[in-house]
Amino acid sequence: MLRHTDRPAACDNRDEHIQINPPVLYVGTPVALVTSLNADGSPNISPMSSAWALADRVVLGMSSTSQGCGNVVRERQLVINFPSPDLWPKVEAIARLTGHDPVPPHKAKIGYEHQKDKFAHSGFTAQASDLVKAPRIAECPIQFEAEVVAAHTPGGEWPAARPEDFRIVEARVLRVHAHREIVVPGSDHIDTEKWSPLLYVFRHYFGTGRDLGRTFKAGA
Repeated sequence: MLRHTDRPAACDNRDEHIQINPPVLYVGTPVALVTSLNADGSPNISPMSSAWALADRVVLGMSSTSQGCGNVVRERQLVINFPSPDLWPKVEAIARLTGHDPVPPHKAKIGYEHQKDKFAHSGFTAQASDLVKAPRIAECPIQFEAEVVAAHTPGGEWPAARPEDFRIVEARVLRVHAHREIVVPGSDHIDTEKWSPLLYVFRHYFGTGRDLGRTFKAGA
């Protein structure tokens, strides 16, 4: 019988965890570039790292004062573009820019600047979509055309230290585009040996490493 003073062998090592209070919780999420249309019909690009997918839905966390959030809530359409690691300089080129004019005070305080034409500033190429009005980004290997089906504020109390809240946007994916070279020939499957997303890890950019294995759901 195991006495309360005994510890299993697996627990003999000292606990190496310490309590921390990190300013962000981005343990490693893919970078997404959300393209949308401004009220005057011009395109906008919103770099973001708060996105997750389930079935045909992608849920986005967007700051409420961002131009992109206002656009997608108003127009109910967007494209979610996923860049590869080599595109990180182009992503970073627009990271400090906002299509919102005037620049919200809390963003101006940390160095944000207004820029209406983010395509020109970044060097990205606009590409016509099939089902939505917002353009795709030609350089991004994977693109999701989508429609907004729900948008709401987060539950609970928002931290007082944060200068703005955000919107949780649920988008239904209508069409997926992928560069030919990352698709398994004759299939609808992404070749995971050829596709690597750009990752955002505690505000640093990373690519992925070698394939460690597959889940049982991956199939043959």
